[in-house]
Amino acid sequence: MYQKGVQSWIKHLDFIIIDVFCLNIALPIAFMIQAQAFINPYVYSEYHRFAFILNAIVIVVALLSRAYKNILRRNRSQELLAVIKLCMLVFLSSVTFFSLIQDSFSMESRNTLLATMPFFIALSFCMRLINKKVIQIRNRKSLGHAMLVVTTSNIADKVIQTLMDNEYGHYTIAGLIIVDKNLVGKRFKGIPVVADVNNAADYVCREWVDEVFIDVHRNAKYPLKLISEFETMGLAIHERLAKTPRFSEKKQLVEKIGGYTVLTTTLNYAAPWQLFIKRTFDIIGGIIGCIGMGLLLIVVGPLIKIKSPGPIFFSQERVGKNGKRFKLYKFRTMDVDAEERKQELMAQNRVKDGMMFKIEYDERIIGCRKLPNGKIKKGLGGWLRRLSVDEVPQFLNVLKGDMSLVGTRPPTVDEWEKYELHHRARLAIKPGITGMWQVSGRSKITDFEQVVKLDTKYIREWRILLDVKILLKTVVTVFKREGSM
Repeated sequence: MYQKGVQSWIKHLDFIIIDVFCLNIALPIAFMIQAQAFINPYVYSEYHRFAFILNAIVIVVALLSRAYKNILRRNRSQELLAVIKLCMLVFLSSVTFFSLIQDSFSMESRNTLLATMPFFIALSFCMRLINKKVIQIRNRKSLGHAMLVVTTSNIADKVIQTLMDNEYGHYTIAGLIIVDKNLVGKRFKGIPVVADVNNAADYVCREWVDEVFIDVHRNAKYPLKLISEFETMGLAIHERLAKTPRFSEKKQLVEKIGGYTVLTTTLNYAAPWQLFIKRTFDIIGGIIGCIGMGLLLIVVGPLIKIKSPGPIFFSQERVGKNGKRFKLYKFRTMDVDAEERKQELMAQNRVKDGMMFKIEYDERIIGCRKLPNGKIKKGLGGWLRRLSVDEVPQFLNVLKGDMSLVGTRPPTVDEWEKYELHHRARLAIKPGITGMWQVSGRSKITDFEQVVKLDTKYIREWRILLDVKILLKTVVTVFKREGSM
Protein backbone atom coordinates (compact mmCIF):
# COMPACT_ATOMS: atom_id res chain seq x y z
CA MET A 1 0.00 0.00 0.00
CA TYR A 2 1.48 3.31 -1.12
CA GLN A 3 1.96 5.82 1.69
CA LYS A 4 3.54 8.88 0.10
CA GLY A 5 3.39 11.93 2.37
CA VAL A 6 2.70 10.01 5.58
CA GLN A 7 5.26 12.13 7.46
CA SER A 8 4.23 15.46 5.96
CA TRP A 9 1.91 16.23 8.88
CA ILE A 10 4.75 15.90 11.35
CA LYS A 11 7.16 17.87 9.16
CA HIS A 12 4.68 20.70 8.76
CA LEU A 13 4.16 20.72 12.51
CA ASP A 14 7.94 21.11 12.88
CA PHE A 15 7.90 24.21 10.69
CA ILE A 16 4.87 25.71 12.45
CA ILE A 17 6.68 25.34 15.77
CA ILE A 18 9.81 26.90 14.25
CA ASP A 19 7.89 29.95 12.96
CA VAL A 20 6.12 30.47 16.29
CA PHE A 21 9.45 30.15 18.10
CA CYS A 22 11.08 32.68 15.77
CA LEU A 23 8.19 35.10 16.23
CA ASN A 24 8.56 34.94 20.00
CA ILE A 25 12.26 35.75 19.68
CA ALA A 26 11.77 38.53 17.14
CA LEU A 27 8.90 40.26 18.97
CA PRO A 28 10.77 40.96 22.27
CA ILE A 29 13.78 42.22 20.29
CA ALA A 30 11.57 44.66 18.38
CA PHE A 31 9.85 45.70 21.64
CA MET A 32 13.17 46.54 23.30
CA ILE A 33 14.32 48.47 20.23
CA GLN A 34 11.12 50.55 20.35
CA ALA A 35 11.50 51.09 24.10
CA GLN A 36 15.22 51.83 23.67
CA ALA A 37 15.89 49.82 26.82
CA PHE A 38 16.82 46.28 27.80
CA ILE A 39 13.59 45.30 29.57
CA ASN A 40 11.41 42.21 29.91
CA PRO A 41 8.25 42.83 27.83
CA TYR A 42 6.35 40.06 29.60
CA VAL A 43 5.90 42.25 32.68
CA TYR A 44 3.28 44.19 30.70
CA SER A 45 -0.18 42.61 30.47
CA GLU A 46 -0.83 44.39 27.16
CA TYR A 47 2.17 42.61 25.68
CA HIS A 48 0.80 39.18 26.71
CA ARG A 49 -2.44 39.82 24.85
CA PHE A 50 -0.67 41.32 21.83
CA ALA A 51 1.78 38.38 21.60
CA PHE A 52 -0.96 35.76 22.01
CA ILE A 53 -3.07 37.24 19.19
CA LEU A 54 -0.04 37.57 16.93
CA ASN A 55 0.97 33.93 17.51
CA ALA A 56 -2.56 32.80 16.65
CA ILE A 57 -2.54 34.91 13.48
CA VAL A 58 0.79 33.41 12.37
CA ILE A 59 -0.53 29.85 12.76
CA VAL A 60 -3.86 30.55 11.03
CA VAL A 61 -2.31 32.51 8.15
CA ALA A 62 0.41 29.89 7.63
CA LEU A 63 -2.16 27.08 7.40
CA LEU A 64 -4.69 28.94 5.26
CA SER A 65 -2.04 30.19 2.84
CA ARG A 66 -0.46 26.71 2.67
CA ALA A 67 2.88 28.26 3.55
CA TYR A 68 4.55 24.89 3.97
CA LYS A 69 3.44 23.23 0.74
CA ASN A 70 6.45 21.57 -0.96
CA ILE A 71 8.71 23.21 1.63
CA LEU A 72 11.29 20.43 1.44
CA ARG A 73 11.64 20.89 -2.32
CA ARG A 74 12.33 24.64 -2.24
CA ASN A 75 15.77 26.08 -2.85
CA ARG A 76 17.10 28.96 -0.74
CA SER A 77 15.76 31.81 -2.86
CA GLN A 78 12.32 30.19 -3.00
CA GLU A 79 12.38 29.73 0.76
CA LEU A 80 13.30 33.36 1.38
CA LEU A 81 10.45 34.53 -0.87
CA ALA A 82 8.04 32.20 0.97
CA VAL A 83 9.07 33.63 4.36
CA ILE A 84 8.72 37.22 3.13
CA LYS A 85 5.26 36.41 1.72
CA LEU A 86 4.18 34.90 5.05
CA CYS A 87 5.43 37.98 6.94
CA MET A 88 3.53 40.35 4.66
CA LEU A 89 0.33 38.33 5.10
CA VAL A 90 0.78 38.23 8.88
CA PHE A 91 1.36 42.00 9.05
CA LEU A 92 -1.67 42.82 6.89
CA SER A 93 -3.86 40.30 8.73
CA SER A 94 -2.80 41.71 12.12
CA VAL A 95 -3.54 45.31 11.15
CA THR A 96 -6.91 44.26 9.69
CA PHE A 97 -7.79 42.16 12.75
CA PHE A 98 -7.05 44.87 15.29
CA SER A 99 -8.94 47.41 13.18
CA LEU A 100 -12.01 45.19 12.90
CA ILE A 101 -12.26 44.58 16.64
CA GLN A 102 -11.67 48.32 17.19
CA ASP A 103 -8.75 47.55 19.46
CA SER A 104 -6.47 50.29 20.71
CA PHE A 105 -3.86 49.41 18.12
CA SER A 106 -1.63 52.44 18.66
CA MET A 107 1.01 53.72 16.29
CA GLU A 108 3.63 52.46 18.78
CA SER A 109 2.21 48.92 18.59
CA ARG A 110 2.11 49.12 14.81
CA ASN A 111 5.74 50.21 14.74
CA THR A 112 6.65 47.32 17.05
CA LEU A 113 4.90 44.91 14.72
CA LEU A 114 6.65 46.44 11.71
CA ALA A 115 10.04 46.23 13.47
CA THR A 116 9.37 42.57 14.28
CA MET A 117 9.09 41.50 10.66
CA PRO A 118 12.78 41.81 9.56
CA PHE A 119 13.95 39.82 12.60
CA PHE A 120 11.24 37.24 12.02
CA ILE A 121 12.24 36.88 8.34
CA ALA A 122 15.92 36.38 9.19
CA LEU A 123 15.31 33.94 12.04
CA SER A 124 12.62 31.93 10.26
CA PHE A 125 14.65 31.67 7.05
CA CYS A 126 17.75 30.40 8.89
CA MET A 127 15.83 28.00 11.13
CA ARG A 128 13.89 26.54 8.19
CA LEU A 129 17.12 25.84 6.29
CA ILE A 130 18.64 24.18 9.36
CA ASN A 131 15.54 22.05 9.94
CA LYS A 132 15.44 20.92 6.30
CA LYS A 133 19.08 19.88 6.54
CA VAL A 134 18.36 17.94 9.75
CA ILE A 135 15.44 16.16 8.06
CA GLN A 136 17.62 15.13 5.12
CA ILE A 137 20.41 13.84 7.39
CA ARG A 138 17.93 11.99 9.60
CA ASN A 139 16.27 10.30 6.64
CA ARG A 140 19.60 9.25 5.15
CA LYS A 141 20.67 7.70 8.45
CA SER A 142 17.37 5.85 8.86
CA LEU A 143 17.26 4.98 5.13
CA GLY A 144 13.80 6.57 4.87
CA HIS A 145 11.97 4.70 2.10
CA ALA A 146 14.39 2.39 0.29
CA MET A 147 14.04 3.06 -3.45
CA LEU A 148 15.65 1.19 -6.33
CA VAL A 149 16.30 2.94 -9.63
CA VAL A 150 15.82 1.01 -12.89
CA THR A 151 17.60 2.66 -15.81
CA THR A 152 20.12 2.19 -18.61
CA SER A 153 23.87 2.67 -18.44
CA ASN A 154 24.01 5.71 -20.75
CA ILE A 155 21.68 7.87 -18.60
CA ALA A 156 22.30 6.39 -15.14
CA ASP A 157 24.51 9.29 -13.96
CA LYS A 158 21.97 11.88 -15.11
CA VAL A 159 19.01 10.10 -13.50
CA ILE A 160 20.79 9.66 -10.17
CA GLN A 161 21.96 13.28 -10.14
CA THR A 162 18.46 14.57 -10.91
CA LEU A 163 16.93 12.47 -8.15
CA MET A 164 19.60 13.55 -5.66
CA ASP A 165 19.25 17.24 -6.55
CA ASN A 166 15.49 17.08 -5.95
CA GLU A 167 15.48 14.60 -3.08
CA TYR A 168 13.51 15.96 -0.15
CA GLY A 169 13.48 13.22 2.45
CA HIS A 170 10.82 10.75 1.30
CA TYR A 171 13.27 8.14 0.04
CA THR A 172 16.88 6.96 -0.07
CA ILE A 173 18.32 5.47 -3.25
CA ALA A 174 19.32 1.97 -2.14
CA GLY A 175 20.67 0.67 -5.46
CA LEU A 176 20.59 0.60 -9.25
CA ILE A 177 19.26 -1.95 -11.71
CA ILE A 178 20.85 -1.50 -15.14
CA VAL A 179 18.69 -3.18 -17.79
CA ASP A 180 20.89 -2.92 -20.88
CA LYS A 181 24.15 -4.35 -19.47
CA ASN A 182 25.43 -6.53 -16.66
CA LEU A 183 27.24 -3.97 -14.49
CA VAL A 184 26.63 -5.51 -11.07
CA GLY A 185 29.19 -4.16 -8.60
CA LYS A 186 29.85 -0.93 -10.50
CA ARG A 187 28.81 2.44 -9.03
CA PHE A 188 27.14 5.47 -10.58
CA LYS A 189 27.40 8.66 -8.51
CA GLY A 190 28.27 6.46 -5.54
CA ILE A 191 25.14 4.27 -5.90
CA PRO A 192 25.91 0.54 -6.42
CA VAL A 193 24.45 -1.53 -9.24
CA VAL A 194 22.77 -4.40 -7.38
CA ALA A 195 21.23 -6.39 -10.24
CA ASP A 196 20.65 -6.63 -13.97
CA VAL A 197 17.40 -7.32 -15.81
CA ASN A 198 17.76 -11.11 -15.41
CA ASN A 199 18.13 -11.30 -11.63
CA ALA A 200 16.41 -8.07 -10.55
CA ALA A 201 13.14 -9.71 -9.48
CA ASP A 202 14.92 -12.28 -7.34
CA TYR A 203 17.04 -9.55 -5.71
CA VAL A 204 14.01 -7.39 -4.87
CA CYS A 205 12.10 -10.38 -3.48
CA ARG A 206 14.86 -10.96 -0.89
CA GLU A 207 15.77 -7.38 0.07
CA TRP A 208 14.22 -4.34 1.75
CA VAL A 209 12.76 -2.30 -1.13
CA ASP A 210 9.79 0.06 -0.73
CA GLU A 211 9.62 1.74 -4.13
CA VAL A 212 11.02 1.46 -7.66
CA PHE A 213 11.75 4.39 -10.00
CA ILE A 214 11.97 3.61 -13.73
CA ASP A 215 13.54 5.81 -16.41
CA VAL A 216 15.23 4.14 -19.40
CA HIS A 217 16.76 5.66 -22.53
CA ARG A 218 14.31 6.17 -25.40
CA ASN A 219 16.22 3.71 -27.62
CA ALA A 220 16.27 0.93 -24.98
CA LYS A 221 13.74 -1.86 -24.71
CA TYR A 222 11.18 -1.02 -22.03
CA PRO A 223 11.34 -3.59 -19.15
CA LEU A 224 7.66 -4.58 -19.20
CA LYS A 225 8.25 -8.10 -17.84
CA LEU A 226 10.29 -6.76 -14.93
CA ILE A 227 7.63 -4.16 -14.11
CA SER A 228 4.97 -6.87 -14.13
CA GLU A 229 7.06 -8.84 -11.60
CA PHE A 230 7.38 -5.75 -9.41
CA GLU A 231 3.60 -5.32 -9.51
CA THR A 232 3.18 -8.96 -8.46
CA MET A 233 5.38 -8.24 -5.43
CA GLY A 234 3.18 -5.32 -4.40
CA LEU A 235 5.82 -2.60 -4.81
CA ALA A 236 5.05 1.06 -5.48
CA ILE A 237 6.35 1.67 -9.03
CA HIS A 238 7.14 5.15 -10.36
CA GLU A 239 7.51 5.31 -14.15
CA ARG A 240 8.63 8.50 -15.83
CA LEU A 241 5.43 9.60 -17.51
CA ALA A 242 7.01 10.57 -20.81
CA LYS A 243 8.40 7.05 -21.16
CA THR A 244 5.74 4.62 -19.96
CA PRO A 245 3.92 2.80 -22.79
CA ARG A 246 1.52 0.85 -20.58
CA PHE A 247 -1.34 1.03 -18.12
CA SER A 248 -2.17 -1.28 -15.24
CA GLU A 249 -5.37 -2.51 -13.63
CA LYS A 250 -3.93 -1.57 -10.21
CA LYS A 251 -4.29 1.86 -8.55
CA GLN A 252 -2.44 4.56 -10.53
CA LEU A 253 -1.79 8.25 -9.96
CA VAL A 254 0.36 10.97 -11.48
CA GLU A 255 2.81 12.77 -9.19
CA LYS A 256 6.29 14.29 -8.88
CA ILE A 257 9.29 12.20 -7.80
CA GLY A 258 12.72 13.81 -7.61
CA GLY A 259 12.00 16.37 -10.30
CA TYR A 260 10.32 13.88 -12.65
CA THR A 261 6.63 13.58 -13.47
CA VAL A 262 5.81 9.90 -12.96
CA LEU A 263 2.95 7.44 -13.18
CA THR A 264 2.81 5.55 -9.86
CA THR A 265 1.30 2.06 -9.76
CA THR A 266 0.44 0.53 -6.39
CA LEU A 267 -1.78 -2.14 -4.80
CA ASN A 268 -3.67 0.56 -2.95
CA TYR A 269 -3.31 4.23 -2.14
CA ALA A 270 -3.83 5.70 1.31
CA ALA A 271 -4.32 9.44 1.70
CA PRO A 272 -2.19 11.19 4.35
CA TRP A 273 -5.23 11.79 6.57
CA GLN A 274 -6.07 8.07 6.50
CA LEU A 275 -2.53 7.13 7.48
CA PHE A 276 -2.59 9.79 10.18
CA ILE A 277 -5.74 8.24 11.68
CA LYS A 278 -4.29 4.71 11.41
CA ARG A 279 -1.06 5.78 13.13
CA THR A 280 -3.06 7.63 15.81
CA PHE A 281 -5.02 4.44 16.49
CA ASP A 282 -1.73 2.55 16.67
CA ILE A 283 -0.24 4.96 19.18
CA ILE A 284 -3.34 4.98 21.40
CA GLY A 285 -3.68 1.19 21.14
CA GLY A 286 0.04 0.76 21.73
CA ILE A 287 -0.06 2.82 24.92
CA ILE A 288 -3.10 0.95 26.24
CA GLY A 289 -1.52 -2.38 25.28
CA CYS A 290 1.76 -1.55 27.01
CA ILE A 291 -0.12 -0.62 30.19
CA GLY A 292 -1.93 -3.97 29.95
CA MET A 293 1.40 -5.72 29.40
CA GLY A 294 2.74 -4.16 32.60
CA LEU A 295 -0.25 -5.46 34.56
CA LEU A 296 0.00 -8.93 33.00
CA LEU A 297 3.71 -9.03 33.73
CA ILE A 298 2.96 -9.06 37.46
CA VAL A 299 1.14 -12.39 37.05
CA VAL A 300 2.54 -13.93 33.88
CA GLY A 301 6.21 -13.15 34.60
CA PRO A 302 6.52 -15.24 37.79
CA LEU A 303 4.50 -18.10 36.24
CA ILE A 304 6.87 -18.33 33.26
CA LYS A 305 9.89 -18.24 35.60
CA ILE A 306 8.46 -21.01 37.79
CA LYS A 307 7.42 -23.31 34.94
CA SER A 308 10.48 -22.73 32.74
CA PRO A 309 13.60 -21.00 34.13
CA GLY A 310 14.86 -18.40 31.69
CA PRO A 311 13.87 -14.99 30.31
CA ILE A 312 10.25 -13.83 30.53
CA PHE A 313 10.34 -12.20 27.12
CA PHE A 314 11.22 -13.73 23.77
CA SER A 315 12.52 -11.73 20.82
CA GLN A 316 12.92 -12.92 17.26
CA GLU A 317 14.01 -11.29 14.01
CA ARG A 318 11.04 -10.92 11.68
CA VAL A 319 10.56 -9.41 8.23
CA GLY A 320 8.34 -6.35 8.13
CA LYS A 321 7.07 -3.93 5.53
CA ASN A 322 8.74 -4.43 2.13
CA GLY A 323 11.50 -6.58 3.61
CA LYS A 324 12.61 -4.33 6.50
CA ARG A 325 13.75 -6.52 9.39
CA PHE A 326 12.94 -5.86 13.04
CA LYS A 327 12.88 -7.53 16.45
CA LEU A 328 9.45 -8.88 17.43
CA TYR A 329 8.67 -9.24 21.16
CA LYS A 330 6.49 -11.83 22.91
CA PHE A 331 6.01 -13.39 26.32
CA ARG A 332 8.06 -16.58 26.20
CA THR A 333 5.78 -19.62 25.87
CA MET A 334 8.41 -22.16 24.77
CA ASP A 335 11.51 -23.75 26.23
CA VAL A 336 14.67 -21.69 25.97
CA ASP A 337 16.10 -24.01 23.28
CA ALA A 338 12.92 -24.02 21.17
CA GLU A 339 14.53 -22.41 18.10
CA GLU A 340 17.32 -24.99 18.02
CA ARG A 341 14.78 -27.84 18.16
CA LYS A 342 12.52 -26.45 15.44
CA GLN A 343 14.20 -28.37 12.61
CA GLU A 344 13.49 -31.67 14.41
CA LEU A 345 9.75 -30.98 14.15
CA MET A 346 9.57 -29.71 10.55
CA ALA A 347 8.28 -33.08 9.35
CA GLN A 348 5.09 -32.49 11.40
CA ASN A 349 4.45 -29.06 9.88
CA ARG A 350 0.83 -28.78 8.70
CA VAL A 351 1.62 -25.93 6.28
CA LYS A 352 3.04 -27.26 3.03
CA ASP A 353 6.40 -26.05 1.72
CA GLY A 354 7.34 -24.68 5.16
CA MET A 355 5.98 -21.22 4.35
CA MET A 356 4.63 -21.06 7.91
CA PHE A 357 5.08 -23.35 10.91
CA LYS A 358 2.03 -24.97 12.53
CA ILE A 359 1.95 -28.40 14.22
CA GLU A 360 -0.69 -30.22 16.25
CA TYR A 361 1.51 -31.15 19.20
CA ASP A 362 4.51 -28.96 20.01
CA GLU A 363 6.52 -30.44 22.85
CA ARG A 364 8.60 -27.25 23.11
CA ILE A 365 5.66 -25.27 24.54
CA ILE A 366 5.94 -24.76 28.31
CA GLY A 367 3.87 -27.38 30.12
CA CYS A 368 2.69 -29.08 26.92
CA ARG A 369 2.75 -32.89 26.98
CA LYS A 370 0.84 -35.94 25.75
CA LEU A 371 -1.15 -37.88 28.32
CA PRO A 372 -1.24 -41.71 28.34
CA ASN A 373 -4.72 -41.62 26.79
CA GLY A 374 -3.34 -39.67 23.79
CA LYS A 375 -4.87 -36.34 24.76
CA ILE A 376 -2.69 -33.23 24.70
CA LYS A 377 -2.31 -31.12 27.83
CA LYS A 378 -1.68 -27.54 26.76
CA GLY A 379 -0.04 -26.28 29.96
CA LEU A 380 0.91 -22.68 30.73
CA GLY A 381 2.37 -21.95 27.30
CA GLY A 382 -0.69 -23.32 25.54
CA TRP A 383 -2.99 -21.28 27.75
CA LEU A 384 -1.07 -18.06 27.03
CA ARG A 385 -1.19 -18.80 23.29
CA ARG A 386 -4.85 -19.72 23.23
CA LEU A 387 -5.79 -16.37 24.79
CA SER A 388 -3.15 -14.54 22.68
CA VAL A 389 -1.59 -13.26 25.93
CA ASP A 390 1.86 -14.12 24.53
CA GLU A 391 1.39 -11.50 21.80
CA VAL A 392 0.71 -8.55 24.14
CA PRO A 393 4.40 -7.39 24.15
CA GLN A 394 3.98 -6.74 20.43
CA PHE A 395 2.30 -3.48 21.44
CA LEU A 396 5.89 -2.30 21.99
CA ASN A 397 6.52 -2.98 18.30
CA VAL A 398 3.39 -0.99 17.46
CA LEU A 399 4.59 2.01 19.46
CA LYS A 400 8.02 1.79 17.82
CA GLY A 401 6.39 1.84 14.38
CA ASP A 402 7.62 -1.59 13.27
CA MET A 403 4.06 -2.95 13.36
CA SER A 404 0.45 -1.80 13.31
CA LEU A 405 -2.57 -2.99 15.28
CA VAL A 406 -3.99 -4.49 12.08
CA GLY A 407 -1.88 -5.81 9.23
CA THR A 408 -0.34 -9.05 8.02
CA ARG A 409 1.57 -11.66 9.99
CA PRO A 410 5.34 -10.90 9.86
CA PRO A 411 7.24 -13.96 8.58
CA THR A 412 10.42 -15.32 10.12
CA VAL A 413 13.60 -14.89 8.09
CA ASP A 414 13.67 -18.56 7.02
CA GLU A 415 10.05 -18.31 5.82
CA TRP A 416 10.82 -15.08 3.95
CA GLU A 417 13.71 -16.71 2.10
CA LYS A 418 11.27 -19.24 0.60
CA TYR A 419 8.88 -16.61 -0.76
CA GLU A 420 7.92 -16.52 -4.43
CA LEU A 421 7.25 -13.20 -6.13
CA HIS A 422 3.52 -13.04 -5.43
CA HIS A 423 4.05 -13.92 -1.76
CA ARG A 424 5.98 -10.69 -1.25
CA ALA A 425 2.86 -8.62 -1.93
CA ARG A 426 1.48 -9.50 1.52
CA LEU A 427 4.23 -7.33 3.03
CA ALA A 428 3.35 -4.19 1.09
CA ILE A 429 2.12 -2.79 4.44
CA LYS A 430 3.29 -2.89 8.03
CA PRO A 431 2.68 -6.25 9.72
CA GLY A 432 0.01 -6.31 12.41
CA ILE A 433 -0.81 -7.93 15.73
CA THR A 434 -4.04 -9.10 14.14
CA GLY A 435 -5.33 -9.25 10.57
CA MET A 436 -7.88 -10.59 8.14
CA TRP A 437 -6.62 -14.18 8.11
CA GLN A 438 -6.30 -14.29 11.91
CA VAL A 439 -10.03 -13.56 12.30
CA SER A 440 -10.91 -15.95 9.48
CA GLY A 441 -10.05 -19.09 11.44
CA ARG A 442 -6.25 -19.07 11.65
CA SER A 443 -6.07 -22.47 13.35
CA LYS A 444 -7.95 -24.07 10.43
CA ILE A 445 -5.98 -22.43 7.58
CA THR A 446 -3.01 -24.60 6.61
CA ASP A 447 -2.71 -23.48 2.98
CA PHE A 448 -0.28 -20.58 2.76
CA GLU A 449 -1.72 -19.49 -0.59
CA GLN A 450 -5.02 -18.90 1.21
CA VAL A 451 -3.19 -16.73 3.76
CA VAL A 452 -1.61 -14.71 0.92
CA LYS A 453 -4.99 -14.34 -0.74
CA LEU A 454 -6.59 -12.98 2.45
CA ASP A 455 -3.68 -10.63 3.13
CA THR A 456 -3.63 -9.15 -0.39
CA LYS A 457 -7.42 -8.79 -0.21
CA TYR A 458 -6.96 -6.75 2.98
CA ILE A 459 -4.33 -4.54 1.32
CA ARG A 460 -6.43 -3.89 -1.79
CA GLU A 461 -9.62 -3.15 0.17
CA TRP A 462 -8.05 -1.34 3.12
CA ARG A 463 -10.09 1.36 4.81
CA ILE A 464 -10.17 2.69 8.37
CA LEU A 465 -13.52 0.97 8.93
CA LEU A 466 -12.04 -2.36 7.83
CA ASP A 467 -9.41 -2.07 10.60
CA VAL A 468 -12.15 -1.31 13.13
CA LYS A 469 -14.12 -4.34 11.94
CA ILE A 470 -11.09 -6.65 12.25
CA LEU A 471 -10.24 -5.32 15.73
CA LEU A 472 -13.79 -5.97 16.92
CA LYS A 473 -13.72 -9.48 15.44
CA THR A 474 -10.39 -10.11 17.18
CA VAL A 475 -11.83 -9.15 20.57
CA VAL A 476 -14.83 -11.43 19.99
CA THR A 477 -12.56 -14.30 18.92
CA VAL A 478 -10.36 -13.98 22.03
CA PHE A 479 -13.39 -13.97 24.34
CA LYS A 480 -14.82 -17.01 22.57
CA ARG A 481 -11.56 -18.88 23.20
CA GLU A 482 -11.65 -17.87 26.86
CA GLY A 483 -15.23 -19.02 27.20
CA SER A 484 -14.47 -22.42 25.65
CA MET A 485 -11.69 -23.22 28.14
